[in-house]
Amino acid sequence: MSTSACGLPVLDVIAETADACSIVLGVPEELCGRFTYRPGQFLTVRIPGGEGAGVARCYSLSSAPGTDPTLKITVKRVEGGHGSNWLCDYVRPGHTLEVLPPSGRFTPDSLAADLLLFAAGSGITPVISIVKALLAESGGSAVLFYANRDEASVIFAGELRELVASAPDRLQVVHLLESLQGLPTVTSLTSLAAPHAARDAAFICGPAPFMDAVSEALGSLGIGREKIITERFHSLSGDPFATVEEIPAEEFVAAESARLKVALNGDEHLLEWPTHISLLALLRTRGLQPPFSCEEGFCGACACRVLTGEAKMLCNDVLEEEDLEEGLILSCQALPISAEVEVTFD
Repeated sequence: MSTSACGLPVLDVIAETADACSIVLGVPEELCGRFTYRPGQFLTVRIPGGEGAGVARCYSLSSAPGTDPTLKITVKRVEGGHGSNWLCDYVRPGHTLEVLPPSGRFTPDSLAADLLLFAAGSGITPVISIVKALLAESGGSAVLFYANRDEASVIFAGELRELVASAPDRLQVVHLLESLQGLPTVTSLTSLAAPHAARDAAFICGPAPFMDAVSEALGSLGIGREKIITERFHSLSGDPFATVEEIPAEEFVAAESARLKVALNGDEHLLEWPTHISLLALLRTRGLQPPFSCEEGFCGACACRVLTGEAKMLCNDVLEEEDLEEGLILSCQALPISAEVEVTFD
């Protein structure tokens, strides 16, 4: 087991639609600090079987901090999907799921903001977390456009009605049903978004074609990329739950390396950083516990900031140009390219 993984008890399994369910997880008191989360974040779950000891999949939290006493992830079946079908078919109350602590950057900077939200299918999962957290605070508002195949496939239909009824002046929900209106197009999405283009930020989650169409529509309205936050999940090929392998001492002697100063969890560490070993792997083999999840450059959970020196990334599917300009890098993909590098996770 990874030094960051924890087993959480399943308290309940809720059927949301014919092909989606929510899994409610308890958090033992001694783990509460590690499972503090922000609305819109996700859990990485270990799925038994598959190749080797198991596979890992990321599922968004549909619960919201401050409003829900337990954690809840929502899973929609994917045809041929090992993780989603195993969770929907076999997980029951009393089971234990092995998970990594909450991660993700799909979360608003402020819950007092006015947000424009787009979701399709199970993309509603992190979005409803944001909506509930926002309504629990004062000042913010949200307009949500939610696309689905038909009325029967609308996840959280009842909960969304209740949320609108509780705060009609702060939440507007518009359902887009393929069975009635056809698939959303860039043109139709542009028309829907136009009256709300001045909102503080836009969040998009759903299938790739939907997200691409929404992003194009928002761009055509002059909404800057810095105001558009997207969430894209990939099936992970690696196993972030595996025990980290030690780096042989001779690799530090024989390899070219940089001098690393890193701030992590309130402490500073000075390390030799071999130029062919990722920052995340180095820290984990040194017994430290940096944040991480996918280890593949997809999720952004392991992001840190370069203060001095330079590092390059082998892969980056989550950081925007604005993030890079601020010095952010993904530690799971980072290699040093200067003799000295200083980074911070704090």
